[in-house]
Amino acid sequence: MSCGAILTTPYFSFPSNIVPRHKLVPATTSNNYVIRCSTSSPGIPVTTERHRNDTLLTGGAFDFEKATTSLAKKVLDSPKKVTIVRHGLSTWNEESRVQGSSNLSMLSEKGAMQAERCKMALSDMHFDQCFSSPISRAKMTAEIIWQGKEEPLLFLDSLKEAHLYFLEGMKNEDAKRIYPKEYTTWREDPSNFCVDGVYPLQKLWERAHEAWEEILLTPGEHFLVVTHKSILRALICTALGLGPERFRSVDINNGGLCVFKFNKGGEAMLHSLNMTAHMYTDHVYHY
Repeated sequence: MSCGAILTTPYFSFPSNIVPRHKLVPATTSNNYVIRCSTSSPGIPVTTERHRNDTLLTGGAFDFEKATTSLAKKVLDSPKKVTIVRHGLSTWNEESRVQGSSNLSMLSEKGAMQAERCKMALSDMHFDQCFSSPISRAKMTAEIIWQGKEEPLLFLDSLKEAHLYFLEGMKNEDAKRIYPKEYTTWREDPSNFCVDGVYPLQKLWERAHEAWEEILLTPGEHFLVVTHKSILRALICTALGLGPERFRSVDINNGGLCVFKFNKGGEAMLHSLNMTAHMYTDHVYHY
């Protein structure tokens, strides 16, 4: 197949020693890109696809209809973009304790600095609303990032971290020693981790679906979400149609950012996963 591109402006320039394979010609209609493709066989008609001026020719997907299952259960008022942030480093992160849904782990001094970095990194982005887990370490992170905004923070119970029962608050080394079977199952086979007939990841998946529906049906086009690693993993997996057995297939650092795009059908496309450039530089995001 051979492809050519007809662009408005600007023209592309090439080094003198490189001859472009496809001719680039200015189109007469402004504010549009026209892409023409055909097979190399003669006599087969050229197909033309026209895209609006906000589409960049960088290899990105033009559409993702039916790529995933709708998370909204109804047609949305507009396409959506959702940026999800994992909370900054907490006191129990630093102490290597199992956190779960406990509200006793606070944002540490380093975690507060990470939240400030997130705020700076997102300073050029507009968000219509910010949703947060009400658990302290996420709540404190969201309050730092959202400081100065007119819209109030919205706290969703569906964004709370997984409930890990008797393991919560224990140092990992103690939990492994005192509850070797349960701890090992949680770490190595989490979808089969069960306490008194309850599977925490199944509950987490249910809440992830609930959270997505609450977020996507809110008026607006770009939302910020601040939450915890396990529920964040569940949000990612449910958006992509993955089950609890894929729980540990993704990882997100403290302060890491993930971005999803949703079409009006409520179908998701993962745009960015665990962006952390802002943790090490003064990078400011534009997307």
